Amino acid sequence: MTRIIYHMCPAETWREAVRAGVYHGTADDRRDGFMHFSTAEQIAESARRHRAGQTGLVLIAVESDRLGARLKWETSRGDALFPHLYGPLDTTEAASVRPLPLGADGEHIFPPLD
Repeated sequence: MTRIIYHMCPAETWREAVRAGVYHGTADDRRDGFMHFSTAEQIAESARRHRAGQTGLVLIAVESDRLGARLKWETSRGDALFPHLYGPLDTTEAASVRPLPLGADGEHIFPPLD
């Protein structure tokens, strides 16, 4: 079953990845050994916990089926299954990349999610 999954990163980091054709994740992803993704239901809480107050982010949407065996669903926060990508992301695998602005209340403003 194809699901859209989401990843957040600084816009400049994504621009560099597009120039290179491949994205290796954020410093946190590289430290943890996998790229952190979230489902539509999980992404807002992930932003609150891990990207609070950060400006200049983009929200990358990817169709889970495109990632094949590199994608593992693993237990994390609250015993929920989270999608983790083991290996780089070819930038052409992104279904969309949209700005993730910060609202006046300090929370990120998400576009409609698939």
